[in-house]
Amino acid sequence: MPVNPELVGRVFPPTDPYLVGREKVREFARAVFATDPSHTDPEAARALGYADVVAPPTFAMVIQDLTLQQLLAEPDSGIALERTIHAEQRFRYTRPIVAGDELRASLSVVGVRAVGGNAMVTSEAEITDAAGEHVVTATSVLLIGAES
Repeated sequence: MPVNPELVGRVFPPTDPYLVGREKVREFARAVFATDPSHTDPEAARALGYADVVAPPTFAMVIQDLTLQQLLAEPDSGIALERTIHAEQRFRYTRPIVAGDELRASLSVVGVRAVGGNAMVTSEAEITDAAGEHVVTATSVLLIGAES
């Protein structure tokens, strides 16, 4: 089944709250070679005015992934994981993610575009804190290969 163009405009329910842990931030920082002390040392983060360690900018993908799982599970999407490549990623921050944040995300599909026999699916995950305040918008473009 080809990618369903009627995905555009579909909005998924918010994810369960994700509590950002200090060790998760440290692990992620090590994995992406983010060496700034504010990612691993609470005192260095506090010296910059943060309550705890600050997640590297791409950490938002951890929360966004929960929303993408919703999209991939849609039976009528036409998206087959085995033919999917993560083609592009962008982040628009209001403030950094800090250990102790409790975050939720809601995904909306903003575009489906045919490219040859393939499709590009663009989605935006709005990530908010426990007070409902915007933290980051994570935009992903998935390239879905044509069926063989």
